[in-house]
Amino acid sequence: MAIKVALINTADSGGGAAEACMRLLKALREQQVDATLIVQHKKRDNPAVYSTERSAWDKARSNINFLAERLPFIALYERDRTVRFAFSTANTGTDISREKVIQDADILHIHWTNSGFLSTNDLKKLIRLNKPVVWTLHDMWLFTGGCHYAGTCDHFKRECGNCYFLRNPQPNDLSYTGWQRKNRMLINAENISVVTCSNWLGEVAKESSLLQNASIQAIPNPIDTDVFSPREKNAARKKWNIDAGKKIILFGAANIADRRKGLIYLVEALQTLKNIYTGTQDVEIVIFGKNKRFDVTSLAFKVHQLSIITSADDLAEIYSLADVFLLPSIEDNLPNTIMEAMSCGTPACAFNTGGIPDMIDHQINGYLAEFKSAADLAAGVHQVLFSGDHHLMAQAARTKVLQEFNNSKVAGQYIGLYNSLLERQMA
Repeated sequence: MAIKVALINTADSGGGAAEACMRLLKALREQQVDATLIVQHKKRDNPAVYSTERSAWDKARSNINFLAERLPFIALYERDRTVRFAFSTANTGTDISREKVIQDADILHIHWTNSGFLSTNDLKKLIRLNKPVVWTLHDMWLFTGGCHYAGTCDHFKRECGNCYFLRNPQPNDLSYTGWQRKNRMLINAENISVVTCSNWLGEVAKESSLLQNASIQAIPNPIDTDVFSPREKNAARKKWNIDAGKKIILFGAANIADRRKGLIYLVEALQTLKNIYTGTQDVEIVIFGKNKRFDVTSLAFKVHQLSIITSADDLAEIYSLADVFLLPSIEDNLPNTIMEAMSCGTPACAFNTGGIPDMIDHQINGYLAEFKSAADLAAGVHQVLFSGDHHLMAQAARTKVLQEFNNSKVAGQYIGLYNSLLERQMA
């Protein structure tokens, strides 16, 4: 009999966690796992996705919960607007513990549940069902007082407090009370197994006060290597109106203005590339993703702006038309964009930080630049474009994804974990 798994995430589209969830859902079902994704916001027409919004009242309640979490934070606590969505209190949400799809599941597999979907009390109710719980971390939120990425702060190693995201940091501030709520949620929760998408996040989680004694292992997000596969470069360029004779640097993110994506380093690295290196007159930039505030004319080369791309086939073409994918993130777990680019045979250049080294092997399938060094980032882009063996690097990028991140391998790792948890429960 197939294992019944309930994947739980705020939405089935929009952001890295949603995309990773949909990919895992597909990978598990390909292996005959009876997997369902429970979401608040259903945006795709997939029968395996179950939405808790089944009426006008449900949708209104979701909006109310979102505002009830976000507005007090904005009015009373946020340091400035740059941290507006970088801290989640999880003080409101919806109790889904009585939903039939939850009750029928053998395994509860929690992913990213913020933005008013599940409060810490709602999460506690799921844990107290005493079903085996797998909790995949897409950021640091579970073991901090509320922030999704702590940056240089190490207060999560203690009890949080004095949070630099907040307007008035104090020992007993909002981050401290958030830590206390999570401590009460996790105490004696021996049915939880924590998974991190990168080795980096796993090591950081083990250093935290909340998860230092938890069972933690790293399992990457999967990717469909048939969908994200190399396309014919010249045909893709013709379709997207890109000159076949140009050297194309690609940059993209769900929201390119997100401070974690390192726009200031993108600007500086491209200017350095133009100023220091010869032969860059044929370089052009392609950008995709939501962009409300960034002025692309500040970049040193001609820019083709493609806005938001929702089609996976379109994305595969865009990755394939590029010569290098550049992502100057300063905080990231296992960015889907780098994996997607590499799966399409496009080498990536990024900082040596977070989970990025799990994907990029330095000077083999891409370039890992010194953290926050725009000069080294420029050197890496130049090497990939001009001085390295681009064909071998492109092949190595594709091979790395085929070997490490394919659907079958990642699903197999999760199925092994599910089975071990069910066996332990029955023992």
